[in-house]
Amino acid sequence: MSVIQLRRHPRVPGRKHDAVDEDARLLERLRAGDERAFVTLVGRHHDSMLRLASTFVHSHAVAEEVVQDTWLGVVRGIDRFEGRSSLRTWLLAILVNRARSAGAREARSVAAPDELLAAVDASRFDASGAWSSPPEHWVDDVEERVGAAALRSEILASLAEMPARQRAVVMLRDVDGLRSDEVCEVLALTPANERVLLHRGRSHLRQRLEDRIEAIAP
Repeated sequence: MSVIQLRRHPRVPGRKHDAVDEDARLLERLRAGDERAFVTLVGRHHDSMLRLASTFVHSHAVAEEVVQDTWLGVVRGIDRFEGRSSLRTWLLAILVNRARSAGAREARSVAAPDELLAAVDASRFDASGAWSSPPEHWVDDVEERVGAAALRSEILASLAEMPARQRAVVMLRDVDGLRSDEVCEVLALTPANERVLLHRGRSHLRQRLEDRIEAIAP
């Protein structure tokens, strides 16, 4: 589990399987020409698609266009979906391809130097990459020190500072709850690259929040 949980809802056993089953039912209805199934699918996935598109493009309007273009691609290609991955993973993979085209400047290499810069002082890690000087433990009393609105503002600001791929990995893992293998499929990453980007992103978030708490501590 990450040090920061950004999901809107707590984990509920079985919820993910229920969502997958529901998507499968909606998919069959969509293939049968049921327009209401399409409206339901849009409602279920629009927010996460828009968040992901926004990691690759600068403008909210362009992100909305990417999402709309993705849905057009889904409708046109629904008969080619073979079910080898979940419907959500397939949707997000289509979206990423379109978002990269729309925001070519953000479609940088995973190995670009600014993607791999340490989010915290390198001296705080030992040779194996583990913490040698762990961050201050803040989870238990963070709600007493930082209001929920302010905390959310800090997280969003920190996410905005990240390189596109790093931000996308953190959002898919910690906001949308995708597994590592699903993130790799959506973003066309190797498992090693996914782990590096997730570690850097989470470290950046933690450092930002730690700095915030230290600044307001009595």
